[in-house]
Amino acid sequence: MSEKEGVVAVTCLKLEAGIARGPGVSVICNPSSGLRAALGAAITRGATGIISFGIAGGLAPDLVAGDWVVASGVRNGKKLIATDRAWARRLLHILPNAVHAHVVGADSVVSGPNEKFRLHDETGAAAVDMESHIAAEIAAEHHIPFAACRVIIDAAHRTLPHAATLGLRPDGTPDLGAILGSVRKSPRQVPDLVRTAFDLQVAKHALRSGRRQLGVGLGFPYYRSFEADLDVAESSPSLIG
Repeated sequence: MSEKEGVVAVTCLKLEAGIARGPGVSVICNPSSGLRAALGAAITRGATGIISFGIAGGLAPDLVAGDWVVASGVRNGKKLIATDRAWARRLLHILPNAVHAHVVGADSVVSGPNEKFRLHDETGAAAVDMESHIAAEIAAEHHIPFAACRVIIDAAHRTLPHAATLGLRPDGTPDLGAILGSVRKSPRQVPDLVRTAFDLQVAKHALRSGRRQLGVGLGFPYYRSFEADLDVAESSPSLIG
């Protein structure tokens, strides 16, 4: 197995990318539209493993902001792609309070409780995000170990205000102009937006704490030695895509 690229963490937000980056880990911070091409390039360079890392929407009714979900599989429509068992076991060992359950992919933000509960009933998934299903498919196509490790930001009973669902800039930062424009048009969403900002801080704290525990390679179980890990860390680019 090549160790030129190391583990590739798939993210969408700049804050996720900054947290994920570290020894043995290069980062793709890219919306779903450009994710396939960026992953293809990483695989060409010799990616050792792919992990979907960051925040997610809650679907299981008992999950709240800051809870970890380690994916047992990723659903995309009727298709279910299993995650690498050894990697998932290691993630669960390092993050003992994490929930081991399916994650489902979505092509757009799932913002309301009715839609979240429907998706949970249909798929059994505990969380939803917009990158895991794409990363899982590409990893499966190339027979590369895949894992998904996500922190809940919005619980299933929460409604994301419209301003919080608006698009990102190409660098993974929020489009503040679009957010302010939405707030001016609908100021009633301000209390929900403040609550979402608080939930984001909770999720961010959990993400940073968990990242420190996961260490070199984000818990990747197949490195031959710690010295090899350091070699990967020195040769891995800090940002892809």
